[in-house]
Amino acid sequence: MTKNSSSLPRSLFVLSSISAAIGVAAGAFGAHGLRDQLTPEMLDVYETAVRYQIYHAFAFVATGWAADKWGSSNKSGFQIAGWCFGLGTLLFSGSLYILALTSQRWLGAITPIGGVLFLVGWITLAWTVWKQRKPTT
Repeated sequence: MTKNSSSLPRSLFVLSSISAAIGVAAGAFGAHGLRDQLTPEMLDVYETAVRYQIYHAFAFVATGWAADKWGSSNKSGFQIAGWCFGLGTLLFSGSLYILALTSQRWLGAITPIGGVLFLVGWITLAWTVWKQRKPTT
């Protein structure tokens, strides 16, 4: 990290590691513990939840790296992107995990909110980096 940086990059890397670990554990549980318990359709739903959780664990890493590299003047865009990725993971993957495990179809209404948060996170991250233009040294 740069000399004057905040703890934001470190926090995002920690969140990434935790989210990735949960994703790996959930994937292993799905592959070994749920394969015979869920219908093929619900197993696909579960695997989608794992896949997007892992993707967005990398989004936390990207956000932390970008905040360290380009966030010398203003970290708020990076914070917003991080929150969007975190809440998006909770709502998107979380609702799909619960849907797969309980077959509660109403949870499918929550999933798109998480997807929108993912989109907002990626757009916010891109815009924030674009606005910075100069990397910190």
